Amino acid sequence: MDLRQLSALVAIADHGSFSAAADALATVQSNISAHIKKLERELNTPLIDRSTGRLTEAGQLVVSRTRRVRSELDALLSDVMALQHDIAGTVRIGIIGTTARWLVPRLLDAVPARFPALHLIFVESTTNALEAQLASGQVDLAVLNLPHASGDISLTPLFEEELVLVTSLDHPLAGRGEISVRELDGVPILLPYEGTAFRAELDDAIAPLGVTLLPRAEVDGTRLIASLTFEGYGPAILPATALPAFLADRWAVVRVREVPARLVGVAQRPRSLPSAPTRAVLEMLTDIVFGAQPLPSGLTAVPPDKARLIGRPAIEARAQARPPSELSAPAPR
Repeated sequence: MDLRQLSALVAIADHGSFSAAADALATVQSNISAHIKKLERELNTPLIDRSTGRLTEAGQLVVSRTRRVRSELDALLSDVMALQHDIAGTVRIGIIGTTARWLVPRLLDAVPARFPALHLIFVESTTNALEAQLASGQVDLAVLNLPHASGDISLTPLFEEELVLVTSLDHPLAGRGEISVRELDGVPILLPYEGTAFRAELDDAIAPLGVTLLPRAEVDGTRLIASLTFEGYGPAILPATALPAFLADRWAVVRVREVPARLVGVAQRPRSLPSAPTRAVLEMLTDIVFGAQPLPSGLTAVPPDKARLIGRPAIEARAQARPPSELSAPAPR
C-alpha cells in the first residue's frame, strides 16, 4: 500500500463518495476507484460497502490508523524543518467551548510574535468528542475536562475552574451570593446531557446529598447551555468563564457550595512523539496559564511545581483530593 491509496480512502470517509473524494484530491474518480481496489486487494477485505457507499468495519479501522500515520508524517516534516529553520507547521488544537472563549484569543495574541511560521487550527467540541478526535489523529492536542474517560491518553492538568449557577437577575436565587445545592432540589434548570463528562461531575457531586436536579432541558454542549440561559430559557450550572464580560452586569452568578471546581488540562496521544510545532504550542499553553497575566475570574492555575504529565488514576485521585497543592509533581519547562 502507499499514501495515495490511503489518502483516497480517507477522502471518501471525509467527503462521502468517490466523486467527492476525487474533487477534494484534484484527481478523477477512476483514480480513486483504482487506489481503493489495490488497497482492498492487498488487505484482502472490502473497505467500502458498494451498495451504501459507507466504510466497512475494516475501512473504518484503516481510516483511523491512516489519520495517525499522516499525523506522524506531518510531525516528521515539521521536526526536520525545525532543525534547519524556525519552527513551522500546523497544529490542530481541540478545545472545549467555554475554555476556547478566553484561551484562543490569548494564543492568537502570543503565537505570532514567538512562532510566526506556526499555523493553528482550532476545533471546538465536547470532551467526549475530542477524545475520539485525538485518538484518530484529527487533532494534535485537546484541552478538555479531567478526569478523562480514556486511559489511553497523556494528561497535563492546567487549571481549576469554579462551577457556578448563572441565572437572570429576577430569579428568586439571584440575590444570593452562595447557596447549597439542596436549594436547587426541584428547581428547573438547564442540565448537561447524561453521559457527558460535565453531567457526570454534577451527578457525582450531588449523589451523596440525596438531591434531584430537575432538568428544564438536557443539552450536549456547555456553550449551547450557556446560550440558552442567556436567551432566557432557564438558569444553569456553568463554568465561570461561560459568562462573557460584556454580559456580566445582566446576569447573576451564585456559588453552589457542594459543587466542586472542574479540572481542565491538555491531552496528547501517549505513543506519539509530539512534533516541534506541537511542543511549541504546549510551551505557549504553559506560559499563558502560569504566566504573569491574570487568568479570568473563577480560574485557579494548578501550580507549575505541581503539574506534570500524569495518567488517569492519578488525575482521579487529584480530582477527589482538593486543593490543587496536594498534587505532587516536578515543574514544567
